[in-house]
Amino acid sequence: MTDKPAPEGRYAYDGLDRVLHEKARLGIVTSLAARPDGLLFTDLKNLCHLTDGNLSRHLTVLQEAGIVEIHKGYKGRRPQTLTRLTDSGRKRYLDYIAVLEAVLADAVEAAKSVKKVRRVLPEGFSPA
Repeated sequence: MTDKPAPEGRYAYDGLDRVLHEKARLGIVTSLAARPDGLLFTDLKNLCHLTDGNLSRHLTVLQEAGIVEIHKGYKGRRPQTLTRLTDSGRKRYLDYIAVLEAVLADAVEAAKSVKKVRRVLPEGFSPA
């Protein structure tokens, strides 16, 4: 092979925030990013297709990380929960998206280069 190796750690993507990278939490934060006034628990649950317990647990993780703020209130006699992104949560989300864009750019670049190269096994290797 004549390709130069990638710089060490090139594809480590250390900027991928582990709190945000989980599928359900990413859906929650993306839903909230589009709605600066926040979303009610039921609306968020439906948008993300989560159960009450799953949504509640993920919101706790996001709240403890300072990504969302949760407000309790009432509409008439019915309790309601409103969730919004914090300012720092919005910044973390945007930083995370920037890293995802780099991942996608690398993936596209890698896929394009593979199409042009005939894949040959190095000497001494055989299919497993």
